[in-house]
Amino acid sequence: MVFENPEDVMKLARSFMGARILLTGAELNLFTLLARRDLTAAEIAGQTGTDLRPLSVLLNALTALGLLTKENNRYRCVAPASSFLAKEAPGTVLPMLLHMAHLWHRWSGLTDLLRGERHAECRPHHVDEEGELEAFIGAMHVVAKGRADEIAAAVHPETAEALLDVGGASGTYTMAFLRVNRRMHATLFDRPEVMEMARESLAREGLLDRVTLIPGDFYRDEFPPGQDLVWVSAIIHQNSPDQNRDLYRKVFRSLISGGRIVIRDHVMESNRTEPLEGAVFAVNMLVSTDGGGTYTFEEIRDDLIRAGFVRVNLFRQGEHMDSLIEAFKP
Repeated sequence: MVFENPEDVMKLARSFMGARILLTGAELNLFTLLARRDLTAAEIAGQTGTDLRPLSVLLNALTALGLLTKENNRYRCVAPASSFLAKEAPGTVLPMLLHMAHLWHRWSGLTDLLRGERHAECRPHHVDEEGELEAFIGAMHVVAKGRADEIAAAVHPETAEALLDVGGASGTYTMAFLRVNRRMHATLFDRPEVMEMARESLAREGLLDRVTLIPGDFYRDEFPPGQDLVWVSAIIHQNSPDQNRDLYRKVFRSLISGGRIVIRDHVMESNRTEPLEGAVFAVNMLVSTDGGGTYTFEEIRDDLIRAGFVRVNLFRQGEHMDSLIEAFKP
């Protein structure tokens, strides 16, 4: 990113405005509503319980941004936008937008956090507020589904028979691994309230009979033993170094001799400014967790070795939380 003049800086400063307009449209579910039929502002206000004047301003701004169309004072969300903004669309990113709307409130406290004040919106917490868990799990699915098959293939799980997916959410990566290795059985380990979401996803894909669902908390509970591949995906960034060391020891105990842990996450260069997404995501962890962040390969390697692992290898360096590190239990 290069800033050559003041206007470049101002474009970045103003970028929050379009984002906030989009997120409010998502929170009101306008894109789903207007993908079904065209409506006037008054009709939309009646169906969403909003005030007509501010809603009209928002709808016009969404139209100006290209997210809606307006004809004869009637608004509509049409393709291609409707194909990824409406709730029922197969490729919808609406869950991710709702997750971003939750993050908006946390990020708003960033300056005060740096001054030693942590606002209620900026507090570390499990994703368990009403509606937020579903949005978070849905967002993780949106992020993962486009790259899960490619990443699973890059891991080369063909020789593994027992996969443990730690914090596997709705099972997006579990399903990708099972598609690559049709002899493999998987165990998906996540919080009890996530299990039904995973069960529904696996059943839709016809893979439920190849997966054992185990509810648990990876901060407190041990993992089932006998695994030869443990997948730790997008977890270590939410943890402090001490929490990660404890996690690696648990994984080590669950693996058979010769078994492998594979970690997917941001892996930072030693200067911590690259990749860009990792540096920005570190700020997200600052406002969202007590001790989380993004880590360098050397930090991850040293903690894995401390837990007993050998042959630690960064075998994929990515820009978008798709770096892969593997290590083996002797």
